[in-house]
Amino acid sequence: MPEQVGAEVPSAAGAPAGEGAVREDIGGAAAGTSPADDTAGTAPVDGAAPRPEERLERAVRAAEQALIEYEIAVDTFRIEVENFSRLHHQKLGPMYSRLDELDAQIAEAKAARSGDPEDIRLADEARARVMPMPAVEELFHGWMDGDGLFPEAAAMLTDQPVRPPQRVRPSEEARKLYRELARKAHPDLAQDEDERKRREEFITRVNAAYSRGDAPLLRELAEEWAAGPAPAERGPSASEELYARLEWLAQRKELLTLVARELEEGAIGSMLRIAPDDPDRLLDEIADQLLAQVAEREAELAALLGEPDTSGGASGSVES
Repeated sequence: MPEQVGAEVPSAAGAPAGEGAVREDIGGAAAGTSPADDTAGTAPVDGAAPRPEERLERAVRAAEQALIEYEIAVDTFRIEVENFSRLHHQKLGPMYSRLDELDAQIAEAKAARSGDPEDIRLADEARARVMPMPAVEELFHGWMDGDGLFPEAAAMLTDQPVRPPQRVRPSEEARKLYRELARKAHPDLAQDEDERKRREEFITRVNAAYSRGDAPLLRELAEEWAAGPAPAERGPSASEELYARLEWLAQRKELLTLVARELEEGAIGSMLRIAPDDPDRLLDEIADQLLAQVAEREAELAALLGEPDTSGGASGSVES
């Protein structure tokens, strides 16, 4: 395999991958804006002063456009990597498989000749790399998968019957608190639909606490009811929403940067970096190297087995 080197993924508006460029859009610098752009379209209409949020709105729009362009660049590179990976597997996969098989046969021949336990161990490992790995479900006949034992199998192996939960007899305090809360918070006492929903949700919590005989929790619920409904939360201002949008865009850019880096540093992305304009030529060069390695392995195996070398340059052993 060629040495891996990092490929470059084009980023939006010239911002290199890995930089928190989107976060800088508040200053108008990351998405291709400039100080001159920052004043564009801000002339007051009929002498009215511009709104304070206008600059933030422009920054959000610029950051959104920059992120779109960056996503397109990353997706484009991802598709190129996926296509090249399929081509790489189709063309070179049989050669890699043939090399692995030859390595296993050579190790087995050496172990048979020497009888050394270490050689036998190495031969077993080489053969295991060639043999397909059965699925976990097949190995354990449906008892488990990659996440562990199925519940039915676990119950059968532990041989422990499922025991119903012990009955809870609430204390006198719990019964008293429950009756008081049920009278005060009953949904039928609601004056409107929103209040009914609030009471229904509260009574559901009361019932759950009482079913467990949880007197301390019932006391907390009584205090909560006595305090009254929580005041309505203040919604975010326009500026806060814009800042939150910028923060989300920055996080999305960082996530895309990680995806781009993984693509760049992978084996296929590294190969694309070596020959971005002519990947087919690179595959042909790797194929020639693999064919030469196959011929060497076949000659080595023939020598170990005392057979004439019939590899013929390996052209008849592996389809390219």
